[in-house]
Amino acid sequence: MDVDTLVASLQAAVPEAQIEQTPSIDPQTTVYVPRDAVPALARALRDRPELAFTFLAELTAVDYWPREPRYEVVYVVVSIAHRLRLRVKVRLAADDPHVATVCDVWPAANWLEREVWDLFGIAFDGHPDPRRLLMPEDWQGYPQRKDYPLEGPGELLMENPIDWLKLRQAREESDIE
Repeated sequence: MDVDTLVASLQAAVPEAQIEQTPSIDPQTTVYVPRDAVPALARALRDRPELAFTFLAELTAVDYWPREPRYEVVYVVVSIAHRLRLRVKVRLAADDPHVATVCDVWPAANWLEREVWDLFGIAFDGHPDPRRLLMPEDWQGYPQRKDYPLEGPGELLMENPIDWLKLRQAREESDIE
C-alpha cells in the first residue's frame, strides 16, 4: 500500500477527522491528527482489515517549548499483515495537555502512557492506572519538559524558567563575594 492509499484509507475510516500527511526524513509515513480523533482512529487502525495496525511499537512525546502548540504525542504503529509502519502525531497546547487513552485498543499503551505522563505531564483521559511509573510518587514536576530545572526539583522549581535562571544567577553571585 502506498502512502496516498494509506492516508485515503485513514480518512475514509474516520471522515470527521482532519488527517494531515507530513513529509518525513525516513520512509515511515507520518500523519497529524486532531486530539479528538485519536480513539476512533486507533480503533480503525486496528480493526479495519485493509489497515490491520495491531501492534503499538512506541508511544512517546516531544516538548517544543516555547513553540505553541508545545507538545506532540507520537504513536508508532505496525501492521504486521501488510508490513507497514505508521507514525501518528497529535499536537497539544501547553495549557491543555491531554488526549484520550488508547489502552483499550492497544494494551501495550498502558505503561507507555504512564511514562509520558510521568515525564512530560501529558494526561491520558480514561487511563486505567494514572500514577507515576518512573519517578517517586512525591516528585515535583516533569523532568522531560524543556523548562524543567537542570538541577532537579526542590527550592529552585518554579513555573517560569526565567525566574529560576535569575535566582540561580543571584545565588552564584552571592557565593562569589
